[in-house]
Amino acid sequence: MVIMSSVRKISRKDLNKEKLGFFLAGFVEGEGSFNVSLRRKADYKVNWQVVMSFNVSQKDPSMLYLLKQELDCGIIKVRKIDNLHSFDVTNPKDIIQKVIPYFQRFPVLSDSKKKNFSIFCEIAKLMEKGEHKNLIGLRKILDFREKLNEGKGRTRKYSITDIFPIQESPETICRPQVS
Repeated sequence: MVIMSSVRKISRKDLNKEKLGFFLAGFVEGEGSFNVSLRRKADYKVNWQVVMSFNVSQKDPSMLYLLKQELDCGIIKVRKIDNLHSFDVTNPKDIIQKVIPYFQRFPVLSDSKKKNFSIFCEIAKLMEKGEHKNLIGLRKILDFREKLNEGKGRTRKYSITDIFPIQESPETICRPQVS
């Protein structure tokens, strides 16, 4: 004889804002990423653009739409090759005013995700002050970035040595060369 237990169906409509926030934080814990990338820009003073991004990818986009609605920012894209959906926030103002406060209110719990979020917040503070527009600040940001998402599987188009080939201290970066 097989005993069947009933499964209680939980509707998202029944979730209050606080429960939904912690639910989404748990979802991001497993599927989300806080990143910082670089783009070569000849017209920038430091020749590099620092791009902060928060993203989550899924085959089924329903959770991504819920996250987009809750954060009130970002875009959802579909990768044609495999139909993978991605929710991305790259606007610095949205990251600073919406994404970071949301995950400060509804924190991620694992040590690695907490560490990455903390580093992401430090980089955001530097960028908010305009530090990404000078070499000393850019170096500080890249030093933080080196500790972001450490481990197997991390790939980067540009590394810190592409921007600063000789490991210099931030104090010597802008010192003029004496001939």
